[in-house]
Amino acid sequence: MKKVLIITYYWPPAGGPGVQRWLKFVKYLRDFNIEPVLFIPENPNYPIRDTAFLKEIPEGIKTVKQTIFEPYQLASFLSSKKTKRISSGIIQTKNQSTLEKILLWIRGNLFIPDARKYWIKPSVKAITKLLQEENIETIITTGPPHSVHLIGLALKEKLGITWLADFRDPWTSIGYHKKLKLTAAAKKRHKFLEKRVLNTADTILVTSPTTKKEFEALTSQPITVITNGFDVQENQGNTLDSAFTIVHIGSLLSGRNPENLWRILSELIASNAEFKKVFKLKLIGVVSEDVLDTIYAHHLKPYVELVGYVAHDIALQLQKQSQILLLTEINAKETQGIIPGKLFEYLAANRPILAIGPENWDVSTILEDTKAGKTFDYTEDIRIKELLLEWFEAYKTSNLKIASTNIAKYSRRELTRKLAAII
Repeated sequence: MKKVLIITYYWPPAGGPGVQRWLKFVKYLRDFNIEPVLFIPENPNYPIRDTAFLKEIPEGIKTVKQTIFEPYQLASFLSSKKTKRISSGIIQTKNQSTLEKILLWIRGNLFIPDARKYWIKPSVKAITKLLQEENIETIITTGPPHSVHLIGLALKEKLGITWLADFRDPWTSIGYHKKLKLTAAAKKRHKFLEKRVLNTADTILVTSPTTKKEFEALTSQPITVITNGFDVQENQGNTLDSAFTIVHIGSLLSGRNPENLWRILSELIASNAEFKKVFKLKLIGVVSEDVLDTIYAHHLKPYVELVGYVAHDIALQLQKQSQILLLTEINAKETQGIIPGKLFEYLAANRPILAIGPENWDVSTILEDTKAGKTFDYTEDIRIKELLLEWFEAYKTSNLKIASTNIAKYSRRELTRKLAAII
């Protein structure tokens, strides 16, 4: 059985989407004659924790931990709430305090590529010894945080080892990158490091066709798309919500704010007494204050249920009970290649998906292929309203259903088969 070392910052009990991709790969790699070894931080500062993920780690997986110095822990003495939100990628765009502006400037310009940079040197030293002890010839780094890729870069240059660099998100083209108040020198440094990683790794893994296209302009190294996916779940006979629920699961960042949808929902409530009586907007996870302000400005506060973060297994159950699942992405050219991991679990839930994001969004292709929902941009009103009314009429007769197709290829096991072939 071939051994491979996976270097990742996010690992259970971390919560959120960052941990799931490689937790699921590790879960199935042994099925394809590959033994994973994990290298993770000893004392990480995870913004979200979910102990439910711990039970998914396969028995007997060798896990090596290395102490990490986290500047976010020091910054939390100034403001734990603001520090936690910034470390989660939630950056308020309105009414930023002086402290927030300072923290963002420090994050963007002093910690390049990110605040986990101090894990690089001690990790390279520890991994060099580990590779020899375990007779490992292949390493995988996954980012963000992209400082993890710099561990791979150093090991590749030092040992000539085979290296796969997995980008769960892009680097310099990610939406929040522009909000970090970067100086010209900082921007140049980020670009330099990104290009070095892309041109040194033996193989690049990305999660969307658009990211692959972007990286192809920066490197001639082989790039493979392996999307995120879903675990096949037993049907537990979930009962659908009695209300006409539109449910969003996950973080609603400031830019993920489809005002056209909030406006349409407000209009439907004002003009349709039946709709008003049964409608509910359920938001599960962290919600930006900017988004809430916009929702409330459209008089939707009485219809909003703020659930907050829930364990992953509870989230899976809640989405199966939903009448409609909402997926949003920042309205920018840079986010066309962002395919939220929750999309694939939405597919497995087999409930209608309403997706609102940028034009030419990669999500559109997936929803068209699977017939699991509809995608709209931030300028559309009439078509969204027509679809909601169509779905509402089906709801009233208990016939709001979808007949999705072609989703088996997004199962975690099938995606791991694809990964194993590359390894």
